[in-house]
Amino acid sequence: MEIKFNDVSYKTILKNIDIKFLDGQIIGLTGSSGSGKTTLVEMIDALVLPTSGNVLIGNYKVDNKVKLKNINDLRFNVGLVFENSEEQIFNTTVYNEISFGMRYFKYKTDQIEKHVKDSLNMVGLSEDYMHKNPFNLSHGETKKLAIASVLAFNPEILILDEPVVALDNRSKKNLIKIIRALKARYNKTIIIVSQDTDFLHKVVDYVFVMADGQIVMEGTKYDVFAKEAELLNYNVKTPQLIAFSNLVLAKKGIKIGYRDEINDLIKDVYRYVK
Repeated sequence: MEIKFNDVSYKTILKNIDIKFLDGQIIGLTGSSGSGKTTLVEMIDALVLPTSGNVLIGNYKVDNKVKLKNINDLRFNVGLVFENSEEQIFNTTVYNEISFGMRYFKYKTDQIEKHVKDSLNMVGLSEDYMHKNPFNLSHGETKKLAIASVLAFNPEILILDEPVVALDNRSKKNLIKIIRALKARYNKTIIIVSQDTDFLHKVVDYVFVMADGQIVMEGTKYDVFAKEAELLNYNVKTPQLIAFSNLVLAKKGIKIGYRDEINDLIKDVYRYVK
């Protein structure tokens, strides 16, 4: 489902946003705190309505006159996982938490349990979790549960707001696998808001950089993340793997290219020093 912002502004937070998110891509949205990232993605789920302009999400239109019925229909197709995923959870069992959205959207009772099991499987949690208390889960498990809860009703768009905050390296690697699988197997449009550019570099196809409520850079992840000096102007860190490749080129004149994984980069370096 394609998403298009048409000259969208919101109070003093967003200013004349004109961008397009293509169907089936993994899109990264980064920028320093207060740049407008969360407000922008909340507009896709109609949690925030534009002061001016509109957002087209497939056949849905979000503007300052959108009707409640259209918002509910839209939210069936958009799954949003907040930065503090614990705040999304309010049921006393994992099963009830995941099934809540399906009950809200009036799924048939005999379909619900299958969807719960399938969504747990998608995020790497076993069926044994169904009767656990969500409030006893680890932070990483809670994040997976929040994702499973929105995947259960099979939205076409998945939005993850700062998904790796407070996650350890193992949990980050697991989340990367989940995101890659969701794209490969289910062709979902996935939007990831994060200041962790090392994480974004490993999973996204395309990147938007925000500053002061505006889009200041955009392009493929290699095009954007390679521009260290420009990123620095917006207090955005260059991913370590790209920074290393840039350093080798600057110091040694060797263009080893850009890689998503450290092991691939090591292999490239080895080829040049043999």
